[in-house]
Amino acid sequence: MADRIREKMNQLRLEADESAQKVEELQAKVKALEQENLAKEQEITSLSHKNGLLEAENEKMDTTIKDLKKAADEGLQHGTHNETLQRRLQLLEEEAEEADKTLRETNEKLRQTDVKAGHFERKVQALENERDQWEAKYEEMAKKHQALQKELEDLQNEIGNI
Repeated sequence: MADRIREKMNQLRLEADESAQKVEELQAKVKALEQENLAKEQEITSLSHKNGLLEAENEKMDTTIKDLKKAADEGLQHGTHNETLQRRLQLLEEEAEEADKTLRETNEKLRQTDVKAGHFERKVQALENERDQWEAKYEEMAKKHQALQKELEDLQNEIGNI
């Protein structure tokens, strides 16, 4: 019976050793799992932080996209406004060219008119000189005519007195 008790005790010791060894293995597993859990929690924290940064970056990009779309719309409006201004500028340039052409034509006509006016002024001057000559001749002829008339009257009086 003592052998049986010893055997039972040995068996219990073996079971206790096995249990202690199993407890140690399980404690090591628990420790490993706790470390793994801690690493996972740190990874979760890190990924949460990265996620927060990415969300902030995403919001920034959304804002940037909105700003760029707004700028593109404004650019399109400015482009349309710019095209309108370009057309107006082109029309004004065409009008300026037309006005310049008209001005050149008018200046040419004015120059021609000045030349003609000078020509006609010389012609008028020549005609006035010719008129003055004719008037002088007329006055001279009128004096000669009066003188001849007087001579004729004197001659008639003399003939009449004869």
